[in-house]
Amino acid sequence: MNSTPFLRDIDVAIRYNISRATIWRWVKDGRFPKPIKLGLGSTRWRYSDLEAWEQSQIQDSPDRGEKHV
Repeated sequence: MNSTPFLRDIDVAIRYNISRATIWRWVKDGRFPKPIKLGLGSTRWRYSDLEAWEQSQIQDSPDRGEKHV
């Protein structure tokens, strides 16, 4: 049984402290994971997809977590 949690756009906005419009703009621009349709009026993001995206952002970061003094 697969129990992957799903998040609504408002949940994603809160998680990243951005607006819902920004999420949808990033999706449109290909900068953010695409959501999946679970049914009519039910579009969600897989939590695991968001975690993978977060890791890719860390790996693509110019300083990759290095501290600059």
